[in-house]
Amino acid sequence: MIAESAKHPVRRWLSRCLGVLALVAIGWGAGVPATGNTPATLGLPAPAAAPDAAQVTLGRRLFMDPRLSHDGTIACASCHVPEQGFAAGSAPVAVGRGGRQLARNAPSLLNVGLAGPLLRDGRAASLEDQVWGPLLHEDEQWNPSPEALVARLRDIPAYARAFAEAFPGEGLTLRTLPAALAAYERSLAAGGSAFDRFSYGGEPEALSREARAGYTVFVWSSCDTCHRIGGAHAAFTDNRFHNVGIEWARLNGRLGPRKAFADEGRAAVSGDPADRFAFRTPSLRNVALTAPYMHDGSLATLREVVDWYDDGGGADPGRHVALRRLGLTEVQKRQLIAFLESLSSPGAAEMAREALSAARR
Repeated sequence: MIAESAKHPVRRWLSRCLGVLALVAIGWGAGVPATGNTPATLGLPAPAAAPDAAQVTLGRRLFMDPRLSHDGTIACASCHVPEQGFAAGSAPVAVGRGGRQLARNAPSLLNVGLAGPLLRDGRAASLEDQVWGPLLHEDEQWNPSPEALVARLRDIPAYARAFAEAFPGEGLTLRTLPAALAAYERSLAAGGSAFDRFSYGGEPEALSREARAGYTVFVWSSCDTCHRIGGAHAAFTDNRFHNVGIEWARLNGRLGPRKAFADEGRAAVSGDPADRFAFRTPSLRNVALTAPYMHDGSLATLREVVDWYDDGGGADPGRHVALRRLGLTEVQKRQLIAFLESLSSPGAAEMAREALSAARR
C-alpha cells in the first residue's frame, strides 16, 4: 500500500476521496457490520468467544486492587485509569512505585483484546504474557516473583473463593491469575461510536456534517494507511510498528526538552536497525478520551497531533515513508479533529463506572 502511494499518490488520493465523498453525499457508511456485534460493540471485529463472566468480574476486582503490588500502593488502574479511557491522562508518562517516572505513556486498554503484539514495542505476545511485566517490574508493582504474588493472594480468603468459583478445579495458580486479568481486559470492547453507527449501523445522521468532512480529510491525508478502516469493521490500526519522527525530534531538542537517552522502540525487541524508533500503531478508537499522545506523551492534545502530521512528522530521515507535509487549512484541521472525536464509544463511561464500583467493594 505504501509502495502504491509512493508511485501514484495523486491517483490513490483522488480515487479514495471520491469514494468517501460518495458515502458522505448519500449519507450512509460503506460497511456491513460483523456478525455477533451488539450496539456497544458495533464496528468492532466479532470476538472469537465471549469472556467468561465470572472470570471478567474477578479480573476487574484484581485490576482495581493495589494489593497486587508488593507494597500495596499500585494497582493496574493506577496507570490505566478507568475514567481517563483506561489510559493515564494526568502525566505524559506513567508514574510507578514511589512516584518514579516510567519511560513511556500508558496506552489505553479499551479494545486491547483486538491488539497484538502488545505494548508499545510489541514484546508481549498475549494479554496473559503481558500481565507479568508490570507485576514484576521493580519500578511498577515490584513483586519478587510470580510464585510470591500467588502465595500472597491465596492468603486472602475472598480471592481464594473467587478463583475457586471462576476456575473450578484449579483455583488460584500461576495460570489463572493472568487469565483472570486478561479476561477482564478483553471485555473492554468499546465500539458503537457515532462513526460506527454511520458506517455500520445504517444511521446516516449519526455523524455530524463536520465529522463527515473530517472523514474525507482523514482519507485524503492517508491516515488510514496505518489506521485501517474495513468494510465490516474498523480497528483503526494496522498493529504494525512505524517511526513517526517523535523520538528523533525529542533526542535532537526539536520537540520539548532534549532527551538524554533514546527509546529504541521496536528495535530493542527485534534487533533490526530498521525498527529503530518505531512503535506500534495505536488504535484511534476513543482517542479523544486518552490524551496525552504518542509513546512518550509528548503531544498534549489532538490539535498538536494533527499539527505534527500536517508538518510531515518532523525531520527524522528514517521516519515512515508515507509521512509528508499536508498543508491542511484551519478548517480542515477542525474537521479532522471532529472526525477523531466521533470515534468515542458511549460504553467507555459505563466500563469506568463498573471498574470504580469494583474498587469500592
